[in-house]
Amino acid sequence: MIGKKNVAFGFLYLVLTAVLGPYMVGKVLPDVDKAREEKQAPLDRLQQLKENNFEENLQKLPTDAVGQANTDGVLALNKAFNAQMEITLPRSVHAHGNLESILNILAGLALCFIAVSRLFKQVISWLFILGAVLHSGMLYMLMLGQGWAGNLLLIGPWTVLAALFLLGVATIMGFKGEVVKD
Repeated sequence: MIGKKNVAFGFLYLVLTAVLGPYMVGKVLPDVDKAREEKQAPLDRLQQLKENNFEENLQKLPTDAVGQANTDGVLALNKAFNAQMEITLPRSVHAHGNLESILNILAGLALCFIAVSRLFKQVISWLFILGAVLHSGMLYMLMLGQGWAGNLLLIGPWTVLAALFLLGVATIMGFKGEVVKD
């Protein structure tokens, strides 16, 4: 059964992505919480100034001081926004890893019901595995600080698309509706 390796890979890769996802988010989450806390003081000050008609200590605040308070608020918001964006990438990487795990499981099961040449099925099977490793696998490596992974990253999605296309062709050519012997 040629698809067996995809099913096994899919489940094992799913475990790996399930472990790495929270680890990566856990590394970034404290920065997000800190940025959220730090933004509150400048924003509270701005709100207080606005409510008091830009007076502080019963005196009209000079224009440059208002500008400085505004700048502090904008920079604090920007820092919080950037920290939030830093958590978006690990979530995306985690989702792609999970998706490609499930895709390998489904492709492996589908290959069990398709009667085409062994070589054709092997090519499809290995393309799915290679696509997952070269796409979400390289995204994980990038998140872990391995810059070299970016060189291989763009090959992955094209490999997955090629595998999906070939699986569609193989399905048209030889889907049997029952498990076939390779």
